[in-house]
Amino acid sequence: MIDPVSAMATASTAFGVLKKGFQMGRDIESMASDLGRWMGALSDLEQAEKEAKNPPIFKKLFAGKSVEQEAIETFAAKKKAEEQRRELQNWIGMTMGKSKWDELVRMEGEIRKKRKETVYAQRERRRKFIEILSIILVVITGLGIIVGLIMWLKSMQ
Repeated sequence: MIDPVSAMATASTAFGVLKKGFQMGRDIESMASDLGRWMGALSDLEQAEKEAKNPPIFKKLFAGKSVEQEAIETFAAKKKAEEQRRELQNWIGMTMGKSKWDELVRMEGEIRKKRKETVYAQRERRRKFIEILSIILVVITGLGIIVGLIMWLKSMQ
């Protein structure tokens, strides 16, 4: 499960570096890795929101955070990300023109698509495997307890 607070911390760090770079007059190409980290963190934030809407069964049962707390954290992070996006759009629009922003948005879409196809799909498969394995373990344990109890009751007679 992706933590929205961690994703936002990564995004904020990368955004701070980007902002400082723009203030120093660096071009967007020289800040590509920072831009990639920022976009990746926003993608993680979006994925965290999706995962929060459909949490694994055991997270529902044994979650450390309340649903309300997780919703507030995700909401706050999302609003901060929107603010960063607007500010970045303004910087890029003023310094390089609208076409650079459009190019950046296209690139962001490609990054999100690739992450969804690889990282998030793999995480989802792993989550489902662990969930199924846990359910099987609980069922086997339950059956073992029932069989043990029946055998104990028969030996008591």
